[in-house]
Amino acid sequence: MRITHKALVQTSLQGLSRNMDAIAKLQQQLTSGRTISKPSDDPTGTNAAIIARQELATATQHARNISDGMGFLDGTDSALQNMIAQVQRVRDLTVQGLNDGAGSESSRTAVATEVAGLQESLVGLANTKMQNRPIFGGITAGDAAYALSIPDADGVRQVTFQGHGAADTPVPVVQISRQVSEADVIRIDISGPEAFGQPGSDLFTIVGSIAQHVRAADPAERALLQQDLADLDAAISGMLKATADVGTRTSRLETAKQVNADLQLSLTSRSADIEDVDLPKTIMNLRMQQTGYEAALSATAKAIQPSLVNFLR
Repeated sequence: MRITHKALVQTSLQGLSRNMDAIAKLQQQLTSGRTISKPSDDPTGTNAAIIARQELATATQHARNISDGMGFLDGTDSALQNMIAQVQRVRDLTVQGLNDGAGSESSRTAVATEVAGLQESLVGLANTKMQNRPIFGGITAGDAAYALSIPDADGVRQVTFQGHGAADTPVPVVQISRQVSEADVIRIDISGPEAFGQPGSDLFTIVGSIAQHVRAADPAERALLQQDLADLDAAISGMLKATADVGTRTSRLETAKQVNADLQLSLTSRSADIEDVDLPKTIMNLRMQQTGYEAALSATAKAIQPSLVNFLR
């Protein structure tokens, strides 16, 4: 078989071109830091990289959900703790109001005034907002969970729950939850009726009743403070239970946060193993390709020495 000069030239140029392509690919990998710049570089690796990126994006979203949920629960816990401290003060004043022997009309009036002020303060705390949403409001059409009426002729103020989930509302409690993992959803809110009792017999109604009975001139009406005290203790017990519930959910979120951080680290490492270049290996391969190219270029120059006859052809 006769090998023509043209065939020799074409074969040599094709070999040099392949060497240049290999050098260019290695240089591109070093520049980008990635082994895969297009799917054809590694179809199997591309599929694995896409899956790893999707899982990492999902884990990142779960991390945002966890952070959002912890902020909401922390705000709820803070509001409950402050309210419990104020309700304890209401209880102390109620016990003081039950002491008819030591209490004068002016002292009872002072106690009633302080209890009424604490009722307003409690309603204000119950209307605490997070992300422009009342944390105890559940699903509410307004910007507050509870509405406080103006005082009536007896100085009594009515408190109305404006959300859903009370016994006399047609819509049940709609929980606010966050997805914290592929398999775990955690509720991050607690409604007013769950924390303070059903409207009409809730904490705020009890405190208003205490303020009314403390200032009453009739001893028989003031005797109703005993029942108010029992109702207040039940309300405090409900608030403590709500606080424990919030603490349990916060603990679950903290666990989910740690698990999520470990998962993100694992996914990031896996993605790096698939896509990131092995820098020392790539540099060594590049140098080998460059050396091979220079050797091939030198050999081709010696093997193909154009003459005047070749030029005329």
